[in-house]
Amino acid sequence: MSELEPMKRCSRCKRTLPYDDFGRNRTMRDGLQGYCRACFSEYYRERQEAKGRSVRVRVAVPRGHKRCPACAEVKPHAQWERNKTSSDGWASYCRSCRAERNRAAYFRRKYGLTEAERDDLVAGQMGVCPICLSSPAIHVDHDHATGKVRGVLCFSCNAALGQFKDRPEAMRRAISYVEGNVWKPKLVAPGVYLLPS
Repeated sequence: MSELEPMKRCSRCKRTLPYDDFGRNRTMRDGLQGYCRACFSEYYRERQEAKGRSVRVRVAVPRGHKRCPACAEVKPHAQWERNKTSSDGWASYCRSCRAERNRAAYFRRKYGLTEAERDDLVAGQMGVCPICLSSPAIHVDHDHATGKVRGVLCFSCNAALGQFKDRPEAMRRAISYVEGNVWKPKLVAPGVYLLPS
Protein backbone atom coordinates (compact mmCIF):
# COMPACT_ATOMS: atom_id res chain seq x y z
CA MET A 1 0.00 0.00 0.00
CA SER A 2 1.44 3.33 -0.98
CA GLU A 3 1.13 6.27 1.41
CA LEU A 4 -0.50 8.36 -1.34
CA GLU A 5 -3.32 5.86 -1.86
CA PRO A 6 -6.63 7.31 -0.55
CA MET A 7 -7.88 5.54 2.58
CA LYS A 8 -11.20 5.37 4.41
CA ARG A 9 -12.28 4.05 7.80
CA CYS A 10 -15.02 1.37 7.83
CA SER A 11 -17.77 2.40 10.23
CA ARG A 12 -18.47 -1.23 11.15
CA CYS A 13 -15.09 -2.95 11.63
CA LYS A 14 -13.24 0.35 12.34
CA ARG A 15 -10.32 -0.56 10.04
CA THR A 16 -8.77 1.98 7.72
CA LEU A 17 -8.72 0.52 4.20
CA PRO A 18 -8.03 1.72 0.65
CA TYR A 19 -10.93 3.11 -1.41
CA ASP A 20 -10.95 -0.05 -3.56
CA ASP A 21 -12.23 -2.01 -0.56
CA PHE A 22 -15.47 0.03 -0.49
CA GLY A 23 -18.46 -0.17 -2.81
CA ARG A 24 -19.88 2.89 -4.55
CA ASN A 25 -22.72 4.95 -3.08
CA ARG A 26 -23.52 8.27 -4.77
CA THR A 27 -25.55 9.52 -1.82
CA MET A 28 -22.45 9.65 0.43
CA ARG A 29 -20.21 12.71 0.39
CA ASP A 30 -17.14 10.76 -0.78
CA GLY A 31 -19.19 8.52 -3.15
CA LEU A 32 -18.39 5.32 -1.21
CA GLN A 33 -20.35 3.11 1.17
CA GLY A 34 -19.81 3.48 4.90
CA TYR A 35 -19.02 -0.24 5.33
CA CYS A 36 -16.13 -2.00 3.58
CA ARG A 37 -17.10 -4.72 1.08
CA ALA A 38 -16.51 -7.56 3.59
CA CYS A 39 -18.61 -5.86 6.30
CA PHE A 40 -21.35 -4.95 3.83
CA SER A 41 -21.56 -8.60 2.65
CA GLU A 42 -21.86 -9.77 6.25
CA TYR A 43 -24.46 -7.07 7.01
CA TYR A 44 -26.49 -8.05 3.91
CA ARG A 45 -26.37 -11.75 4.85
CA GLU A 46 -27.57 -11.00 8.40
CA ARG A 47 -30.46 -8.85 7.12
CA GLN A 48 -31.59 -11.52 4.64
CA GLU A 49 -31.43 -14.28 7.25
CA ALA A 50 -33.48 -12.10 9.63
CA LYS A 51 -36.15 -11.96 6.89
CA GLY A 52 -36.07 -15.77 6.58
CA ARG A 53 -34.19 -15.78 3.27
CA SER A 54 -30.92 -17.49 2.48
CA VAL A 55 -27.93 -15.95 0.75
CA ARG A 56 -25.81 -18.01 -1.62
CA VAL A 57 -22.24 -18.50 -0.41
CA ARG A 58 -19.68 -16.95 -2.73
CA VAL A 59 -17.42 -19.49 -4.38
CA ALA A 60 -14.09 -18.65 -5.99
CA VAL A 61 -14.39 -19.32 -9.73
CA PRO A 62 -11.31 -19.41 -11.99
CA ARG A 63 -11.18 -17.30 -15.13
CA GLY A 64 -13.02 -18.92 -18.08
CA HIS A 65 -15.34 -20.84 -15.75
CA LYS A 66 -18.76 -20.29 -14.18
CA ARG A 67 -20.67 -21.85 -11.27
CA CYS A 68 -24.06 -23.42 -12.01
CA PRO A 69 -26.63 -22.67 -9.27
CA ALA A 70 -28.57 -25.89 -9.98
CA CYS A 71 -25.80 -28.50 -9.76
CA ALA A 72 -23.43 -26.23 -7.76
CA GLU A 73 -20.49 -27.24 -9.98
CA VAL A 74 -17.88 -24.91 -11.45
CA LYS A 75 -17.63 -25.68 -15.16
CA PRO A 76 -15.68 -24.19 -18.10
CA HIS A 77 -17.47 -21.83 -20.47
CA ALA A 78 -17.55 -24.60 -23.11
CA GLN A 79 -20.33 -26.25 -21.07
CA TRP A 80 -22.55 -23.13 -21.16
CA GLU A 81 -24.82 -21.57 -23.77
CA ARG A 82 -24.23 -17.98 -24.87
CA ASN A 83 -26.72 -15.36 -23.65
CA LYS A 84 -26.25 -11.79 -24.87
CA THR A 85 -28.72 -10.37 -22.36
CA SER A 86 -26.88 -11.56 -19.23
CA SER A 87 -24.19 -9.46 -17.60
CA ASP A 88 -21.41 -11.99 -18.25
CA GLY A 89 -22.65 -13.17 -21.67
CA TRP A 90 -23.41 -16.74 -20.55
CA ALA A 91 -26.65 -18.54 -19.61
CA SER A 92 -27.65 -18.86 -15.95
CA TYR A 93 -27.44 -22.69 -15.94
CA CYS A 94 -24.97 -25.14 -17.51
CA ARG A 95 -26.08 -27.05 -20.62
CA SER A 96 -27.10 -30.24 -18.79
CA CYS A 97 -29.07 -28.46 -16.02
CA ARG A 98 -30.67 -26.14 -18.58
CA ALA A 99 -31.80 -29.16 -20.64
CA GLU A 100 -33.36 -30.77 -17.55
CA ARG A 101 -35.15 -27.55 -16.57
CA ASN A 102 -36.42 -27.04 -20.14
CA ARG A 103 -37.68 -30.64 -20.35
CA ALA A 104 -39.54 -30.33 -17.03
CA ALA A 105 -41.02 -26.96 -18.06
CA TYR A 106 -42.10 -28.41 -21.42
CA PHE A 107 -44.07 -31.28 -19.79
CA ARG A 108 -45.67 -28.86 -17.33
CA ARG A 109 -46.58 -26.33 -20.02
CA LYS A 110 -47.70 -28.71 -22.81
CA TYR A 111 -49.34 -31.56 -20.88
CA GLY A 112 -49.77 -30.32 -17.29
CA LEU A 113 -47.58 -33.22 -16.13
CA THR A 114 -44.51 -33.44 -13.98
CA GLU A 115 -41.78 -35.85 -15.01
CA ALA A 116 -42.69 -38.03 -12.02
CA GLU A 117 -46.31 -38.26 -13.23
CA ARG A 118 -45.10 -39.20 -16.72
CA ASP A 119 -42.85 -41.88 -15.20
CA ASP A 120 -45.87 -43.22 -13.26
CA LEU A 121 -47.83 -43.51 -16.55
CA VAL A 122 -44.94 -45.43 -18.13
CA ALA A 123 -44.70 -47.72 -15.09
CA GLY A 124 -48.47 -48.36 -15.28
CA GLN A 125 -47.96 -49.51 -18.89
CA MET A 126 -45.07 -51.80 -17.83
CA GLY A 127 -42.71 -49.55 -19.81
CA VAL A 128 -44.02 -50.59 -23.24
CA CYS A 129 -46.21 -48.91 -25.83
CA PRO A 130 -49.87 -49.95 -25.28
CA ILE A 131 -50.53 -50.08 -29.05
CA CYS A 132 -47.67 -52.18 -30.48
CA LEU A 133 -46.74 -53.86 -27.15
CA SER A 134 -43.11 -54.16 -28.24
CA SER A 135 -41.35 -50.77 -28.19
CA PRO A 136 -40.47 -48.69 -25.14
CA ALA A 137 -42.98 -45.97 -24.22
CA ILE A 138 -41.23 -42.59 -24.47
CA HIS A 139 -43.61 -40.10 -26.18
CA VAL A 140 -46.58 -38.58 -24.34
CA ASP A 141 -49.79 -38.91 -26.36
CA HIS A 142 -52.69 -36.51 -25.86
CA ASP A 143 -56.07 -35.75 -27.39
CA HIS A 144 -55.56 -32.71 -29.62
CA ALA A 145 -59.16 -31.56 -29.13
CA THR A 146 -59.26 -31.65 -25.32
CA GLY A 147 -55.55 -31.67 -24.44
CA LYS A 148 -56.10 -34.64 -22.12
CA VAL A 149 -53.15 -37.04 -21.82
CA ARG A 150 -54.07 -40.56 -22.97
CA GLY A 151 -50.83 -42.39 -22.32
CA VAL A 152 -47.20 -42.77 -23.36
CA LEU A 153 -46.46 -44.37 -26.74
CA CYS A 154 -43.45 -45.35 -28.82
CA PHE A 155 -42.32 -42.96 -31.55
CA SER A 156 -43.91 -44.94 -34.42
CA CYS A 157 -47.34 -45.37 -32.84
CA ASN A 158 -47.45 -41.75 -31.71
CA ALA A 159 -46.53 -40.60 -35.23
CA ALA A 160 -49.16 -42.93 -36.77
CA LEU A 161 -51.91 -41.47 -34.59
CA GLY A 162 -50.73 -38.03 -35.58
CA GLN A 163 -50.90 -38.93 -39.27
CA PHE A 164 -54.48 -40.12 -38.80
CA LYS A 165 -55.20 -36.78 -37.08
CA ASP A 166 -57.05 -38.58 -34.26
CA ARG A 167 -59.93 -39.51 -36.63
CA PRO A 168 -61.40 -42.87 -35.53
CA GLU A 169 -63.21 -43.41 -38.87
CA ALA A 170 -59.90 -43.14 -40.75
CA MET A 171 -58.32 -45.59 -38.29
CA ARG A 172 -61.21 -48.05 -38.76
CA ARG A 173 -60.77 -47.88 -42.55
CA ALA A 174 -57.03 -48.50 -42.04
CA ILE A 175 -57.83 -51.55 -39.90
CA SER A 176 -60.17 -52.89 -42.60
CA TYR A 177 -57.51 -52.25 -45.21
CA VAL A 178 -54.83 -54.10 -43.26
CA GLU A 179 -57.20 -57.00 -42.53
CA GLY A 180 -57.96 -57.30 -46.26
CA ASN A 181 -61.56 -56.06 -46.14
CA VAL A 182 -60.94 -53.38 -48.70
CA TRP A 183 -63.88 -51.72 -50.38
CA LYS A 184 -63.21 -50.36 -53.78
CA PRO A 185 -65.39 -47.54 -55.07
CA LYS A 186 -66.56 -47.95 -58.67
CA LEU A 187 -66.06 -45.00 -61.05
CA VAL A 188 -69.43 -44.20 -62.61
CA ALA A 189 -68.61 -40.82 -64.18
CA PRO A 190 -65.66 -38.45 -63.90
CA GLY A 191 -65.46 -37.55 -60.22
CA VAL A 192 -68.53 -39.69 -59.30
CA TYR A 193 -67.98 -42.95 -57.43
CA LEU A 194 -70.45 -45.70 -56.52
CA LEU A 195 -69.67 -47.00 -53.06
CA PRO A 196 -70.45 -50.61 -52.17
CA SER A 197 -73.37 -51.00 -49.78
